[in-house]
Amino acid sequence: MTSPSPTPREQDVSGLVAAIARNTEDWSLGRFLEGFRWTVLADYVKPAELERDHLLIAQGEKDRTLYFLESGNVKVDMRTDAGLVHLAVLGPGTVVGEGGFFANLPRNASVSVYSDCKVWAMPIAKFAELARQHPSVALALTLALGAVLASRMLDVSKRLPVT
Repeated sequence: MTSPSPTPREQDVSGLVAAIARNTEDWSLGRFLEGFRWTVLADYVKPAELERDHLLIAQGEKDRTLYFLESGNVKVDMRTDAGLVHLAVLGPGTVVGEGGFFANLPRNASVSVYSDCKVWAMPIAKFAELARQHPSVALALTLALGAVLASRMLDVSKRLPVT
């Protein structure tokens, strides 16, 4: 008689869920994605503790990883012909990488750690796995990311970069 194999244990994303709930920006992920979805999403993200100046996203790289920021801050910069342009500092409860996720094009800005932070990464392969195993959660996340992207792009005076 063989014993059943253990099921994967979901990670504790309660800190991330709380950060998303506290984020009151118009483009906050919490406005578009219900917190209960994270009971499923927890199995598809990987945490990382990052120190100041760590390069999370490099402008020009072709990568489709999403990053959810639980704590700390990241800064977004874009290299142009005129030099380096500082675009934003983003805090807890933020998602970055949605542009590359949707477009599958080179990143149009760099994102680096501004203050020590904890991020949760979801590579595109993990999203594909989520879509196969939990299509309704994948759809909810996709719609939420699209809403965040659209909200960030609507008001030019508050426009944030899409990485």
